[in-house]
Amino acid sequence: MIGSLRGMLVDRPAPGEIIVDVGGVGYRVSVPTSLLAGLGAHGSEVFLHVHTHVREDAIVLFGFAHADERRCFEALLGAHGVGPSLALAILSSLSPAALSTAVLEDDVDTLCLVPGVGKKTAARLLLELKARLDLPSLGTDRPVAGASSPRAEARAALVELGYGPEEIRSVLDVVDDGGPVEQIVRSALRELARNR
Repeated sequence: MIGSLRGMLVDRPAPGEIIVDVGGVGYRVSVPTSLLAGLGAHGSEVFLHVHTHVREDAIVLFGFAHADERRCFEALLGAHGVGPSLALAILSSLSPAALSTAVLEDDVDTLCLVPGVGKKTAARLLLELKARLDLPSLGTDRPVAGASSPRAEARAALVELGYGPEEIRSVLDVVDDGGPVEQIVRSALRELARNR
C-alpha cells in the first residue's frame, strides 16, 4: 500500500487529479479541489498523504495535504453508502475542522452544502461519523437546540483557529471553563502555546 508520495508535479490531466513523478514513475492521484489551489506550478515539489483504494477493476490513489484530511476521508469511507467520490466531494467542500464542528453540532445544513448530499444522507452521516471521527468528548455541556454553552462555543472557536480534535479535547480538560467564552479561549490558547 502507498501511504505517501513526495515528488514533482508534472500534470493536471483532469479536474481533481494530478500526476506526481516519483523517481521516474508518474502516479495519478485524485485530490480534493481545496488542495489544487495550494499546489505550485508544474515542476514544483509535492508531498501527499495517500489513501490507496483497491477495487476489483482498479487501484486508485487519493492524496491529501494533511494527515487529518486522510483520516477524515477514511472515516467517511467507513460510513454506509459513502464511496470515494462522495468522500472526496465532502472534503473538497469542508475542512476536517469544519466537518468535525458540523458533526458535533448536528449541523445537517452544512453537510447539505456538499453536492450530492441531501437531508436524509446528511442526517445518517452525522450519526455514523460521531462514532468514526476523533471528536472532542461530549459531556453535560453539549448544546441543546437553540442554545450553546461557553465551553461549546470555545470549542468551535478553537476548531475555526485550526486546532485538531485531540488538541482541543486535551486543553479543554485542563482549563477552567466556568467563565465567559473569551476567557476560556484565551486560557486554552495560552495552554496550547505552552504545550508546543
